[in-house]
Amino acid sequence: MGIAPAELTQLEAQASRIRELVLRTIAGAGAGHTGGALSIVEILTVLYFRLLRVDPARPDWPERDRFILSKGHASPALYCALAERGYFPQEKLAEFDRVNGMLQGHPDMTKTPGVDMSTGSLGQGLSVGIGMRLGAVASGLDFHVFVLLGDGELQEGQVWEAAMYAGFHQIRRLVAIVDYNQLQLTGRLRETLNIEPLADKWRAFRWQTRSCRGHDLADLLTCLGEARAASEAGPVIVFAHTVKGYGVSFIADRVEWHARAPTAQELEAALQELGANQ
Repeated sequence: MGIAPAELTQLEAQASRIRELVLRTIAGAGAGHTGGALSIVEILTVLYFRLLRVDPARPDWPERDRFILSKGHASPALYCALAERGYFPQEKLAEFDRVNGMLQGHPDMTKTPGVDMSTGSLGQGLSVGIGMRLGAVASGLDFHVFVLLGDGELQEGQVWEAAMYAGFHQIRRLVAIVDYNQLQLTGRLRETLNIEPLADKWRAFRWQTRSCRGHDLADLLTCLGEARAASEAGPVIVFAHTVKGYGVSFIADRVEWHARAPTAQELEAALQELGANQ
């Protein structure tokens, strides 16, 4: 799937806007998972502004594609993408992580328009995605399901049960995406609990595999578009090679930013680095 230069420029501007909103949202709340939210900005930009069949005016439209943020702690990125896509006013981002608010620290499908699955306890999103696809077949619907997982999340056993089931039954129109930034809560994956050889494991479970540069919008668009098409024959997993905290030099690839919010001074420095209006 190609993209014209003007469209790519537009998509890059959209990703920059979402990244800025993520930083402002987390800093404003004084809480949030900055690193893992920044690493998925481009993935969400491509999904919500190019690939997903959705209608913000009808968040419960039965024919819509489903998206599950299995790594639910990265919710600020999802909320900012949804706000930019028109699911709710951007002013609502200022209410992130408030008690009884619409935008909880982890996604809540009963509170937030556009959220298809409540997540937070890691390892469960792929199982739910399979259930959605089985439900679609039973209901005569043809929507696709995209599930975004963290790479550290792949250490969870339920992920592999789901992978085995989907591969054995060749669940169609199911695409999993791994935010492959190789950092988790306390350190590097390879030092905490190594998940390699990752692609070989998924192929052993009869999944089709793809790989792309997770911050290259053109590469993402091509790769995810191909994955969507290939999923007509069975499940596909995309390894999106990313950098945790991408976009801000003092946050990027730093484990201490897994669950840290920027101070006012750090936000100012980050926005200046991004060239955002302050």
